Amino acid sequence: MPIRTLDELKNAAKGVGRLSIAIAVADDKDVLEAVKMAMDFGIVSPILVGRKTRIETMLKGLSINVADVEIVDLEDDAEASLEAVRLVSSGKASLLMKGMVKTATFLKAVLNKEVGLRTGRILSHVFLIELPYAGRFYGIADGGINMYPTLQEKVQILQNTVMLYHALGYEIPKVAVLAAVEVVNPDMPATIDAAALSKMVDRKQIKGVEVDGPLALDNAVSEVAARHKGIESSVAGKADILLVPDIEVGNMTGKVMLEMSGGRGAGLVVGAKRPVVLTSRIDTPETRFLSICLGVVATKIIK
Repeated sequence: MPIRTLDELKNAAKGVGRLSIAIAVADDKDVLEAVKMAMDFGIVSPILVGRKTRIETMLKGLSINVADVEIVDLEDDAEASLEAVRLVSSGKASLLMKGMVKTATFLKAVLNKEVGLRTGRILSHVFLIELPYAGRFYGIADGGINMYPTLQEKVQILQNTVMLYHALGYEIPKVAVLAAVEVVNPDMPATIDAAALSKMVDRKQIKGVEVDGPLALDNAVSEVAARHKGIESSVAGKADILLVPDIEVGNMTGKVMLEMSGGRGAGLVVGAKRPVVLTSRIDTPETRFLSICLGVVATKIIK
């Protein structure tokens, strides 16, 4: 059965076993609190890269035994990020996590030509958000990395996201390609891209997924809304993944669901050789912990 809730995600991560995780610039209280939650849950053994003195002080404040973790002492954020990436690319760590470092600095290390985690695909972000009334999560892609993706980039974002959903147990995930309306309008490029993606799936150019679009957000998640508008689709109202037209839509949709609708979330970067846990600076320790759980589960298929 596919994983549909974040509690089910936690249980799946527990079943994978304890993995080594490298954290770039780990000297941050919320990051370390999330790491402690993951250690206590039995899913990770951390390698903390950053300012050793600060890390040790924070560990003691969180009642974490310094002897239970490995620390790599580096002052510079860029050097710390690169070392964390090197630990993953060399196989010493199974997954990577962003700590208190600028996203641009962190991703530059991930894409380093010598020790980075390049695959030839673009990197993209998936945010799983569970809403109380829904009793399940939705995947939003991409609200974190690619600003205004082209059609070809959307193809890769879709493929990255589908690969993650396969790791979550979805044989054929349902994807709604979002736009402001549910009809193709030549004056609205997002609707044209959505229609093209749908047809590419119909023609088997993209496999392992069911896609429909353009769909407005209400039609994507509500069967009632879809019926009212006369939309006949196996995806409308049943979408697992919401493929957004650009980073602004993805970012705002995610934050509304998370901050204004009482949602819980977990985020991951896909398209790299190994799972990359990337969260916002304002994310809670719980969100970071759930993101680690998602990264652990993703290692089943991202190898």
